[in-house]
Amino acid sequence: MPVLFSFRKIRLFLSKEIFILPSRIIAFFFCLGLLVLPLLIKDPYLLRIIILSSIFAIFAASWDLLSGYTGQMNFGHALFFGVAAYTSAILNLRLGLPPWITIPIGALAAVVAGLIIGIPCLRLRGPYLALATLAFPIILMGIVFTIPGITGGELGVSGIKPLARSRILAYYVCVILMMGLGLVMWKIGDSKTGIIFHAIREDEVAVRASGINTTRYKLLAFSLSGFFAGISGGLYTHFIRIAGPSTLEVSLSFQAIIWAIFGGVVTIYGPITGVFLLYPLMEFLRIIPEIRTLLFALIVIVILLFMPEGLTTWIRDRMEEECPRCKVRNVAWRKACRVCFADLGKRSSEGGEHGV
Repeated sequence: MPVLFSFRKIRLFLSKEIFILPSRIIAFFFCLGLLVLPLLIKDPYLLRIIILSSIFAIFAASWDLLSGYTGQMNFGHALFFGVAAYTSAILNLRLGLPPWITIPIGALAAVVAGLIIGIPCLRLRGPYLALATLAFPIILMGIVFTIPGITGGELGVSGIKPLARSRILAYYVCVILMMGLGLVMWKIGDSKTGIIFHAIREDEVAVRASGINTTRYKLLAFSLSGFFAGISGGLYTHFIRIAGPSTLEVSLSFQAIIWAIFGGVVTIYGPITGVFLLYPLMEFLRIIPEIRTLLFALIVIVILLFMPEGLTTWIRDRMEEECPRCKVRNVAWRKACRVCFADLGKRSSEGGEHGV
């Protein structure tokens, strides 16, 4: 009876929460496909690509949680990644702590880094904030080079314990964490805190005038973003088994921005989709190294020209429609909202009459 009851609850959850919108159905089968992939294909190289895609998906989504939701443009997001990577590596190598301890500690170190960045930088806005955040990973890289006895200098810290005993186990650790943390970030964005993040991005002065402490919420965004980016940095260093200056490079920060904008910002699942499309694509394009970067740039430019809000947002808007009254999303072919029963067909016809 308990098993039957649990099965009914799961079926009810799937029917009411998952299978109610096309975008959620796609996400469900995408996650299911990732879970069964190692049972069908055991190629180590393919599993490695999916593992790294999962790690970078957490990283890109964490950037979206900060810059997409609150509008605090961060050009130095690699700082969180690198701080967690070095912290996890040094704790593992010097103290012999296992990955399941070093990764959370590395994430907490990234939170501290987020606060260190956030407190002085939140006085700035726009391009000044972006340039200020860009400077921090460069400064930290200089510190890394000045204390090679601890950080390994240009060679980095190596000899770290692996994330798991086997490639398949490491695969499931990274994929399940990506799904779980992605869901948590999406829930944060969909919560009351997420609404305040949205409001800060749209009009911070109005939010402050309503009595909300915007500085506290922006620091919260920096801390949460740093925590999730730190998790990805710790996973990366234990999977690659080295923490080097590449984890702090400016190019890594811009990669996160490209992934997020390509997939669609202010969605969480958009950056995840962007990583799972673009990272394997770059690996596939290794067969033509001469024009690899050029083709990648052309693909990104074409998508952004024809889908300026991102790939997933463009696809979602063609499968789903937002109710003008309650703002709940419905499948595009519904004539009435599934929650408030407002007329959706009327809105479409009015849009057609006005040439929208």
